[in-house]
Amino acid sequence: MEGRGSGLYFDPDFDFLVERINPRVCIDNETCEDCTLVKVDSANRNGILLEMVQLLTDLDLVIFKSYISSDGGWLMDVFHVGDRLGNKLTDPDLIRDIQQSPVSEQKGARSEDEVTTCLGKLVGPGHLASEHADVEITATDRPGLLSEIAAVLAELHCHVACAQAWTHNSCAAVILYVIDEPTRRPITDADRLAHVEQQIDSVVVAHHEPGERRRVKVSGPMPSRVNMERRLHQLVYEDGDYETGPPPPPATGDQFADANLEARTDNVRFLWNPSSSSSTEIRTRASIDSWKERRYSVVNIQTRDRPKLLFDTVCTLTDMKYVVYHAAVGSRGPVAVEVRRMDGCTLDAESERQKVSRCLVAAVERRACHGLRLDISTRDRRGLLSDITRVLRENGLSLTRAECATRGERAVGTFLVTDASGGGNVHPKRMEAVREELGESITLVVRAGGMGLRQKK
Repeated sequence: MEGRGSGLYFDPDFDFLVERINPRVCIDNETCEDCTLVKVDSANRNGILLEMVQLLTDLDLVIFKSYISSDGGWLMDVFHVGDRLGNKLTDPDLIRDIQQSPVSEQKGARSEDEVTTCLGKLVGPGHLASEHADVEITATDRPGLLSEIAAVLAELHCHVACAQAWTHNSCAAVILYVIDEPTRRPITDADRLAHVEQQIDSVVVAHHEPGERRRVKVSGPMPSRVNMERRLHQLVYEDGDYETGPPPPPATGDQFADANLEARTDNVRFLWNPSSSSSTEIRTRASIDSWKERRYSVVNIQTRDRPKLLFDTVCTLTDMKYVVYHAAVGSRGPVAVEVRRMDGCTLDAESERQKVSRCLVAAVERRACHGLRLDISTRDRRGLLSDITRVLRENGLSLTRAECATRGERAVGTFLVTDASGGGNVHPKRMEAVREELGESITLVVRAGGMGLRQKK
Protein backbone atom coordinates (compact mmCIF):
# COMPACT_ATOMS: atom_id res chain seq x y z
CA MET A 1 0.00 0.00 0.00
CA GLU A 2 3.04 2.24 0.38
CA GLY A 3 3.22 5.07 -2.12
CA ARG A 4 -0.51 5.24 -2.73
CA GLY A 5 -2.58 8.22 -1.62
CA SER A 6 -4.92 7.78 1.29
CA GLY A 7 -7.78 9.76 -0.32
CA LEU A 8 -10.81 8.12 -1.94
CA TYR A 9 -10.66 7.43 -5.67
CA PHE A 10 -13.39 8.93 -7.91
CA ASP A 11 -13.85 7.64 -11.43
CA PRO A 12 -13.74 10.65 -13.79
CA ASP A 13 -16.75 9.24 -15.65
CA PHE A 14 -18.88 9.21 -12.50
CA ASP A 15 -20.28 12.72 -12.94
CA PHE A 16 -21.27 11.89 -16.51
CA LEU A 17 -23.02 8.73 -15.29
CA VAL A 18 -25.01 10.74 -12.72
CA GLU A 19 -26.10 13.15 -15.46
CA ARG A 20 -27.27 10.22 -17.56
CA ILE A 21 -29.28 8.72 -14.69
CA ASN A 22 -30.99 12.04 -13.93
CA PRO A 23 -33.19 13.04 -16.88
CA ARG A 24 -31.82 15.83 -19.05
CA VAL A 25 -33.78 17.82 -21.61
CA CYS A 26 -31.61 19.77 -24.03
CA ILE A 27 -32.71 22.34 -26.62
CA ASP A 28 -30.62 22.45 -29.82
CA ASN A 29 -31.26 25.30 -32.27
CA GLU A 30 -27.97 24.89 -34.12
CA THR A 31 -28.02 21.47 -35.76
CA CYS A 32 -31.00 21.94 -38.11
CA GLU A 33 -31.84 25.01 -40.12
CA ASP A 34 -35.61 24.64 -40.09
CA CYS A 35 -36.49 23.09 -36.72
CA THR A 36 -35.46 22.82 -33.08
CA LEU A 37 -34.17 19.55 -31.65
CA VAL A 38 -35.45 18.55 -28.22
CA LYS A 39 -33.19 15.83 -26.81
CA VAL A 40 -34.11 13.69 -23.81
CA ASP A 41 -31.39 11.54 -22.23
CA SER A 42 -31.93 9.58 -19.03
CA ALA A 43 -32.43 6.29 -17.31
CA ASN A 44 -35.66 4.81 -18.61
CA ARG A 45 -38.84 4.52 -16.56
CA ASN A 46 -42.39 3.66 -17.41
CA GLY A 47 -44.36 6.57 -18.87
CA ILE A 48 -41.49 8.99 -19.46
CA LEU A 49 -41.97 8.96 -23.26
CA LEU A 50 -45.65 9.85 -22.98
CA GLU A 51 -44.84 12.61 -20.48
CA MET A 52 -42.44 14.24 -22.92
CA VAL A 53 -44.70 13.92 -25.95
CA GLN A 54 -47.62 15.23 -23.90
CA LEU A 55 -45.57 18.23 -22.76
CA LEU A 56 -44.69 19.20 -26.33
CA THR A 57 -48.33 18.73 -27.36
CA ASP A 58 -49.64 20.79 -24.44
CA LEU A 59 -47.31 23.62 -25.47
CA ASP A 60 -49.00 23.61 -28.92
CA LEU A 61 -45.84 22.49 -30.72
CA VAL A 62 -45.63 20.35 -33.85
CA ILE A 63 -43.40 17.27 -33.86
CA PHE A 64 -42.07 16.96 -37.41
CA LYS A 65 -39.89 13.91 -36.77
CA SER A 66 -38.90 11.81 -33.81
CA TYR A 67 -36.39 9.08 -33.06
CA ILE A 68 -37.01 7.06 -29.92
CA SER A 69 -34.75 4.49 -28.29
CA SER A 70 -35.13 3.02 -24.80
CA ASP A 71 -33.23 -0.25 -24.93
CA GLY A 72 -31.07 -1.54 -22.09
CA GLY A 73 -32.66 0.67 -19.44
CA TRP A 74 -31.59 3.93 -21.10
CA LEU A 75 -33.78 6.37 -22.94
CA MET A 76 -32.49 8.62 -25.72
CA ASP A 77 -35.17 10.50 -27.64
CA VAL A 78 -34.80 13.22 -30.24
CA PHE A 79 -37.79 15.31 -31.34
CA HIS A 80 -37.67 17.68 -34.33
CA VAL A 81 -40.17 20.37 -33.36
CA GLY A 82 -41.41 23.79 -34.37
CA ASP A 83 -44.30 26.12 -33.68
CA ARG A 84 -47.61 26.05 -35.53
CA LEU A 85 -46.15 28.14 -38.36
CA GLY A 86 -43.22 25.78 -38.80
CA ASN A 87 -40.65 28.06 -37.15
CA LYS A 88 -37.92 27.24 -34.65
CA LEU A 89 -38.48 27.76 -30.94
CA THR A 90 -37.07 31.13 -29.92
CA ASP A 91 -39.30 32.24 -27.05
CA PRO A 92 -37.15 31.94 -23.89
CA ASP A 93 -40.22 31.27 -21.71
CA LEU A 94 -41.27 28.39 -23.95
CA ILE A 95 -37.75 26.93 -23.96
CA ARG A 96 -37.58 27.24 -20.17
CA ASP A 97 -40.89 25.39 -19.78
CA ILE A 98 -39.49 22.47 -21.79
CA GLN A 99 -36.16 22.39 -19.96
CA GLN A 100 -37.83 22.59 -16.54
CA SER A 101 -40.53 20.05 -17.35
CA PRO A 102 -41.41 17.28 -14.87
CA VAL A 103 -39.42 14.94 -17.14
CA SER A 104 -36.25 16.92 -16.48
CA GLU A 105 -34.15 17.14 -13.33
CA GLN A 106 -32.86 20.60 -14.25
CA LYS A 107 -32.58 22.83 -11.20
CA GLY A 108 -34.78 25.86 -10.76
CA ALA A 109 -38.41 26.38 -10.00
CA ARG A 110 -40.69 25.77 -12.90
CA SER A 111 -42.46 28.86 -14.18
CA GLU A 112 -46.16 29.15 -13.36
CA ASP A 113 -46.67 31.72 -16.14
CA GLU A 114 -48.50 30.90 -19.33
CA VAL A 115 -46.80 31.27 -22.69
CA THR A 116 -48.32 32.90 -25.76
CA THR A 117 -47.78 30.84 -28.92
CA CYS A 118 -47.15 32.17 -32.42
CA LEU A 119 -50.91 32.01 -33.10
CA GLY A 120 -51.80 33.90 -29.93
CA LYS A 121 -52.89 30.87 -27.91
CA LEU A 122 -52.06 30.77 -24.20
CA VAL A 123 -50.47 27.51 -23.07
CA GLY A 124 -48.68 26.32 -19.97
CA PRO A 125 -49.49 25.48 -16.34
CA GLY A 126 -52.61 27.64 -16.24
CA HIS A 127 -54.58 25.41 -18.59
CA LEU A 128 -54.33 22.26 -16.47
CA ALA A 129 -57.35 23.39 -14.40
CA SER A 130 -56.67 21.12 -11.41
CA GLU A 131 -58.67 23.54 -9.24
CA HIS A 132 -61.87 22.94 -11.24
CA ALA A 133 -64.59 20.36 -10.81
CA ASP A 134 -64.56 17.82 -13.62
CA VAL A 135 -67.61 16.69 -15.62
CA GLU A 136 -67.17 13.60 -17.83
CA ILE A 137 -69.83 12.24 -20.16
CA THR A 138 -69.83 9.40 -22.68
CA ALA A 139 -72.99 8.67 -24.61
CA THR A 140 -74.36 7.82 -28.03
CA ASP A 141 -73.74 10.79 -30.30
CA ARG A 142 -76.74 12.87 -31.32
CA PRO A 143 -77.41 16.49 -32.38
CA GLY A 144 -77.81 18.90 -29.48
CA LEU A 145 -76.12 16.77 -26.80
CA LEU A 146 -73.52 19.38 -25.78
CA SER A 147 -76.15 22.12 -25.95
CA GLU A 148 -78.39 20.34 -23.45
CA ILE A 149 -75.48 19.59 -21.10
CA ALA A 150 -74.33 23.23 -21.20
CA ALA A 151 -77.89 24.43 -20.51
CA VAL A 152 -78.13 22.23 -17.39
CA LEU A 153 -74.80 23.54 -16.09
CA ALA A 154 -75.88 27.14 -16.66
CA GLU A 155 -79.14 26.52 -14.79
CA LEU A 156 -77.17 25.01 -11.88
CA HIS A 157 -74.90 28.09 -11.76
CA CYS A 158 -71.83 26.19 -12.94
CA HIS A 159 -69.51 28.22 -15.13
CA VAL A 160 -67.68 26.29 -17.85
CA ALA A 161 -64.02 27.32 -17.78
CA CYS A 162 -62.79 24.75 -20.30
CA ALA A 163 -64.44 22.05 -22.42
CA GLN A 164 -63.74 19.56 -25.18
CA ALA A 165 -66.06 17.22 -27.04
CA TRP A 166 -65.15 14.43 -29.48
CA THR A 167 -67.37 12.24 -31.62
CA HIS A 168 -66.36 9.04 -33.43
CA ASN A 169 -68.29 6.03 -34.72
CA SER A 170 -71.55 7.22 -33.09
CA CYS A 171 -69.79 7.65 -29.72
CA ALA A 172 -69.53 11.02 -28.01
CA ALA A 173 -67.19 11.99 -25.18
CA VAL A 174 -67.35 15.33 -23.37
CA ILE A 175 -65.15 16.76 -20.61
CA LEU A 176 -65.92 20.09 -18.95
CA TYR A 177 -64.05 21.88 -16.17
CA VAL A 178 -66.47 23.99 -14.15
CA ILE A 179 -66.40 26.47 -11.26
CA ASP A 180 -69.09 28.22 -9.23
CA GLU A 181 -70.71 30.91 -11.38
CA PRO A 182 -71.40 33.64 -8.78
CA THR A 183 -68.06 33.46 -6.96
CA ARG A 184 -65.82 31.97 -9.70
CA ARG A 185 -64.38 29.72 -7.00
CA PRO A 186 -63.91 25.90 -7.00
CA ILE A 187 -66.93 23.70 -6.31
CA THR A 188 -66.03 21.33 -3.46
CA ASP A 189 -69.37 20.54 -1.82
CA ALA A 190 -70.01 16.81 -2.31
CA ASP A 191 -73.81 17.16 -2.23
CA ARG A 192 -73.77 19.85 -4.91
CA LEU A 193 -71.45 17.79 -7.13
CA ALA A 194 -73.75 14.78 -6.74
CA HIS A 195 -76.77 16.93 -7.68
CA VAL A 196 -74.99 18.20 -10.82
CA GLU A 197 -74.18 14.61 -11.80
CA GLN A 198 -77.79 13.53 -11.28
CA GLN A 199 -79.19 16.39 -13.40
CA ILE A 200 -76.79 15.80 -16.29
CA ASP A 201 -77.44 12.06 -16.21
CA SER A 202 -81.18 12.70 -16.50
CA VAL A 203 -80.56 14.66 -19.71
CA VAL A 204 -78.31 11.99 -21.18
CA VAL A 205 -80.56 9.05 -20.32
CA ALA A 206 -83.66 10.76 -21.75
CA HIS A 207 -82.50 10.06 -25.31
CA HIS A 208 -80.80 6.71 -24.71
CA GLU A 209 -82.14 3.42 -26.02
CA PRO A 210 -82.12 0.33 -23.79
CA GLY A 211 -78.73 -1.37 -23.82
CA GLU A 212 -76.78 1.67 -25.03
CA ARG A 213 -73.73 2.54 -22.99
CA ARG A 214 -73.50 5.83 -21.17
CA ARG A 215 -71.46 7.30 -18.34
CA VAL A 216 -71.77 10.54 -16.36
CA LYS A 217 -69.24 11.36 -13.65
CA VAL A 218 -68.72 14.61 -11.75
CA SER A 219 -65.73 14.94 -9.42
CA GLY A 220 -64.26 17.75 -7.37
CA PRO A 221 -60.89 19.47 -7.78
CA MET A 222 -57.82 17.25 -7.59
CA PRO A 223 -54.10 18.09 -7.69
CA SER A 224 -52.98 15.70 -10.45
CA ARG A 225 -55.60 15.36 -13.16
CA VAL A 226 -55.05 13.30 -16.30
CA ASN A 227 -54.39 15.37 -19.43
CA MET A 228 -57.78 16.25 -20.98
CA GLU A 229 -57.07 14.83 -24.44
CA ARG A 230 -55.58 11.66 -23.00
CA ARG A 231 -58.69 11.28 -20.87
CA LEU A 232 -60.91 11.76 -23.93
CA HIS A 233 -59.03 8.92 -25.65
CA GLN A 234 -59.64 6.75 -22.58
CA LEU A 235 -63.34 7.57 -22.42
CA VAL A 236 -64.07 6.83 -26.08
CA TYR A 237 -61.95 3.65 -25.88
CA GLU A 238 -63.96 2.50 -22.85
CA ASP A 239 -67.13 3.22 -24.84
CA GLY A 240 -65.94 0.80 -27.53
CA ASP A 241 -65.69 3.13 -30.54
CA TYR A 242 -62.94 0.91 -32.02
CA GLU A 243 -65.29 -2.09 -32.25
CA THR A 244 -67.33 -0.70 -35.16
CA GLY A 245 -66.65 -1.70 -38.76
CA PRO A 246 -64.33 -4.19 -40.46
CA PRO A 247 -60.69 -4.68 -39.41
CA PRO A 248 -58.33 -1.96 -40.71
CA PRO A 249 -56.34 -2.80 -43.85
CA PRO A 250 -52.63 -3.58 -43.38
CA ALA A 251 -50.04 -0.81 -43.63
CA THR A 252 -48.48 -1.41 -47.05
CA GLY A 253 -47.60 0.66 -50.09
CA ASP A 254 -46.43 4.24 -50.44
CA GLN A 255 -49.70 6.01 -51.28
CA PHE A 256 -49.62 7.79 -47.92
CA ALA A 257 -46.24 9.36 -48.61
CA ASP A 258 -47.54 10.58 -51.96
CA ALA A 259 -50.68 11.99 -50.33
CA ASN A 260 -48.66 13.83 -47.71
CA LEU A 261 -46.52 15.42 -50.42
CA GLU A 262 -49.25 16.43 -52.84
CA ALA A 263 -50.13 19.64 -50.99
CA ARG A 264 -46.60 21.06 -51.05
CA THR A 265 -46.48 24.63 -52.33
CA ASP A 266 -43.14 26.47 -52.61
CA ASN A 267 -41.34 25.72 -49.33
CA VAL A 268 -44.45 25.30 -47.22
CA ARG A 269 -46.41 22.11 -46.65
CA PHE A 270 -50.02 22.34 -45.49
CA LEU A 271 -50.69 19.47 -43.11
CA TRP A 272 -53.71 17.23 -43.51
CA ASN A 273 -56.41 19.48 -44.89
CA PRO A 274 -59.33 17.11 -45.46
CA SER A 275 -61.35 19.84 -47.15
CA SER A 276 -58.83 20.22 -49.97
CA SER A 277 -60.38 19.32 -53.29
CA SER A 278 -57.09 17.87 -54.55
CA SER A 279 -56.71 15.46 -51.65
CA THR A 280 -57.64 11.83 -52.10
CA GLU A 281 -59.68 10.17 -49.39
CA ILE A 282 -57.34 7.63 -47.84
CA ARG A 283 -58.21 5.24 -45.07
CA THR A 284 -55.87 4.89 -42.11
CA ARG A 285 -54.04 1.56 -42.11
CA ALA A 286 -52.38 -0.38 -39.33
CA SER A 287 -50.63 -3.72 -39.00
CA ILE A 288 -48.46 -5.54 -36.47
CA ASP A 289 -45.55 -7.78 -37.42
CA SER A 290 -43.09 -9.88 -35.41
CA TRP A 291 -39.33 -9.31 -35.26
CA LYS A 292 -38.48 -12.64 -33.71
CA GLU A 293 -34.70 -12.16 -33.62
CA ARG A 294 -35.06 -9.08 -31.41
CA ARG A 295 -38.25 -10.20 -29.65
CA TYR A 296 -40.23 -7.10 -30.64
CA SER A 297 -43.63 -6.58 -32.16
CA VAL A 298 -43.45 -3.91 -34.86
CA VAL A 299 -46.46 -1.62 -35.16
CA ASN A 300 -46.89 0.16 -38.50
CA ILE A 301 -49.41 2.95 -39.03
CA GLN A 302 -50.04 4.74 -42.30
CA THR A 303 -52.17 7.87 -42.39
CA ARG A 304 -52.06 11.46 -43.49
CA ASP A 305 -49.59 13.47 -41.47
CA ARG A 306 -51.13 15.83 -38.95
CA PRO A 307 -50.42 17.46 -35.58
CA LYS A 308 -50.59 15.28 -32.45
CA LEU A 309 -50.22 12.03 -34.40
CA LEU A 310 -47.34 10.87 -32.20
CA PHE A 311 -49.22 11.82 -29.03
CA ASP A 312 -52.29 9.84 -30.08
CA THR A 313 -50.16 6.80 -30.93
CA VAL A 314 -48.02 6.79 -27.78
CA CYS A 315 -51.02 7.61 -25.57
CA THR A 316 -53.00 4.64 -26.92
CA LEU A 317 -50.12 2.16 -26.61
CA THR A 318 -49.29 3.33 -23.07
CA ASP A 319 -52.89 3.12 -21.85
CA MET A 320 -53.18 -0.38 -23.37
CA LYS A 321 -50.14 -1.40 -21.25
CA TYR A 322 -47.56 -1.65 -24.05
CA VAL A 323 -44.00 -0.35 -23.79
CA VAL A 324 -42.39 1.53 -26.69
CA TYR A 325 -38.74 0.55 -27.14
CA HIS A 326 -37.91 2.11 -30.50
CA ALA A 327 -39.78 4.34 -32.93
CA ALA A 328 -39.14 6.37 -36.06
CA VAL A 329 -41.80 8.86 -36.98
CA GLY A 330 -41.57 11.23 -39.94
CA SER A 331 -43.93 13.27 -42.06
CA ARG A 332 -43.12 11.41 -45.30
CA GLY A 333 -43.59 7.80 -44.29
CA PRO A 334 -45.42 5.44 -41.94
CA VAL A 335 -45.16 5.44 -38.17
CA ALA A 336 -43.01 2.46 -37.13
CA VAL A 337 -42.96 1.51 -33.45
CA GLU A 338 -41.29 -1.46 -31.76
CA VAL A 339 -43.22 -2.57 -28.66
CA ARG A 340 -43.64 -5.31 -26.09
CA ARG A 341 -46.21 -5.90 -23.43
CA MET A 342 -45.32 -4.74 -19.93
CA ASP A 343 -44.45 -8.33 -19.01
CA GLY A 344 -41.84 -8.35 -21.81
CA CYS A 345 -43.82 -10.58 -24.18
CA THR A 346 -44.64 -9.78 -27.80
CA LEU A 347 -48.09 -9.63 -29.40
CA ASP A 348 -48.37 -13.20 -30.69
CA ALA A 349 -52.13 -13.83 -30.65
CA GLU A 350 -53.97 -12.71 -33.78
CA SER A 351 -56.92 -11.48 -31.70
CA GLU A 352 -54.60 -9.21 -29.70
CA ARG A 353 -53.02 -7.83 -32.87
CA GLN A 354 -56.42 -7.10 -34.37
CA LYS A 355 -57.55 -5.26 -31.25
CA VAL A 356 -54.41 -3.12 -31.08
CA SER A 357 -54.69 -2.29 -34.80
CA ARG A 358 -58.32 -1.28 -34.39
CA CYS A 359 -57.54 0.86 -31.34
CA LEU A 360 -54.67 2.68 -33.05
CA VAL A 361 -56.73 3.43 -36.15
CA ALA A 362 -59.58 4.67 -33.95
CA ALA A 363 -57.17 6.91 -31.99
CA VAL A 364 -55.93 8.47 -35.23
CA GLU A 365 -59.39 8.97 -36.72
CA ARG A 366 -60.98 10.42 -33.56
CA ARG A 367 -59.16 13.64 -34.30
CA ALA A 368 -60.32 13.79 -37.93
CA CYS A 369 -61.78 17.19 -38.74
CA HIS A 370 -65.18 16.67 -40.35
CA GLY A 371 -67.32 19.70 -41.07
CA LEU A 372 -67.18 23.46 -41.20
CA ARG A 373 -64.88 25.10 -38.67
CA LEU A 374 -66.19 28.00 -36.58
CA ASP A 375 -63.70 30.02 -34.52
CA ILE A 376 -65.43 32.12 -31.86
CA SER A 377 -64.05 34.80 -29.57
CA THR A 378 -65.91 37.07 -27.17
CA ARG A 379 -66.03 38.46 -23.66
CA ASP A 380 -66.69 35.69 -21.14
CA ARG A 381 -70.09 35.74 -19.47
CA ARG A 382 -72.62 33.54 -17.73
CA GLY A 383 -74.17 30.81 -19.89
CA LEU A 384 -72.00 31.59 -22.93
CA LEU A 385 -71.40 27.98 -24.01
CA SER A 386 -75.10 27.22 -23.56
CA ASP A 387 -76.08 30.17 -25.75
CA ILE A 388 -73.62 29.38 -28.54
CA THR A 389 -74.48 25.68 -28.75
CA ARG A 390 -78.21 26.47 -28.58
CA VAL A 391 -77.92 28.78 -31.59
CA LEU A 392 -76.05 26.07 -33.53
CA ARG A 393 -78.64 23.43 -32.62
CA GLU A 394 -81.63 25.64 -33.48
CA ASN A 395 -80.14 26.30 -36.91
CA GLY A 396 -79.90 22.60 -37.72
CA LEU A 397 -76.18 22.16 -37.08
CA SER A 398 -74.58 19.15 -35.39
CA LEU A 399 -71.21 19.28 -33.59
CA THR A 400 -68.52 16.77 -34.54
CA ARG A 401 -65.84 18.36 -32.34
CA ALA A 402 -65.65 21.26 -29.93
CA GLU A 403 -62.94 22.94 -27.88
CA CYS A 404 -63.36 26.07 -25.80
CA ALA A 405 -61.67 27.79 -22.87
CA THR A 406 -61.65 31.02 -20.90
CA ARG A 407 -58.59 33.23 -20.61
CA GLY A 408 -59.10 35.97 -18.08
CA GLU A 409 -62.12 37.94 -19.26
CA ARG A 410 -62.12 36.40 -22.75
CA ALA A 411 -63.55 33.16 -24.06
CA VAL A 412 -62.39 31.41 -27.23
CA GLY A 413 -63.68 28.30 -28.93
CA THR A 414 -63.48 26.16 -32.05
CA PHE A 415 -66.51 24.19 -33.23
CA LEU A 416 -66.70 21.75 -36.16
CA VAL A 417 -70.25 21.51 -37.46
CA THR A 418 -72.19 19.58 -40.11
CA ASP A 419 -75.80 19.57 -41.29
CA ALA A 420 -77.74 17.78 -38.53
CA SER A 421 -80.17 16.26 -41.00
CA GLY A 422 -77.55 14.25 -42.87
CA GLY A 423 -74.06 15.23 -41.78
CA GLY A 424 -73.35 16.98 -45.07
CA ASN A 425 -72.17 20.45 -46.00
CA VAL A 426 -73.63 23.49 -44.26
CA HIS A 427 -75.65 25.88 -46.41
CA PRO A 428 -74.28 29.47 -46.36
CA LYS A 429 -77.70 30.85 -45.37
CA ARG A 430 -77.54 28.88 -42.13
CA MET A 431 -74.23 30.48 -41.27
CA GLU A 432 -75.71 33.90 -41.95
CA ALA A 433 -78.53 33.09 -39.52
CA VAL A 434 -76.03 31.87 -36.90
CA ARG A 435 -73.94 35.02 -37.23
CA GLU A 436 -77.03 37.21 -36.87
CA GLU A 437 -78.32 35.38 -33.79
CA LEU A 438 -74.95 35.40 -32.04
CA GLY A 439 -74.78 39.16 -32.43
CA GLU A 440 -72.00 41.64 -32.95
CA SER A 441 -70.49 41.03 -29.51
CA ILE A 442 -69.27 37.58 -30.61
CA THR A 443 -66.53 37.39 -33.24
CA LEU A 444 -67.21 34.49 -35.60
CA VAL A 445 -64.70 33.32 -38.22
CA VAL A 446 -65.81 30.57 -40.59
CA ARG A 447 -63.15 28.34 -42.14
CA ALA A 448 -63.42 25.58 -44.72
CA GLY A 449 -62.86 22.69 -42.31
CA GLY A 450 -59.76 21.17 -40.77
CA MET A 451 -57.39 22.34 -38.07
CA GLY A 452 -55.05 23.75 -40.67
CA LEU A 453 -51.51 24.80 -40.00
CA ARG A 454 -48.34 25.22 -41.93
CA GLN A 455 -45.11 23.33 -41.61
CA LYS A 456 -41.79 23.81 -43.34
CA LYS A 457 -40.39 21.23 -45.67
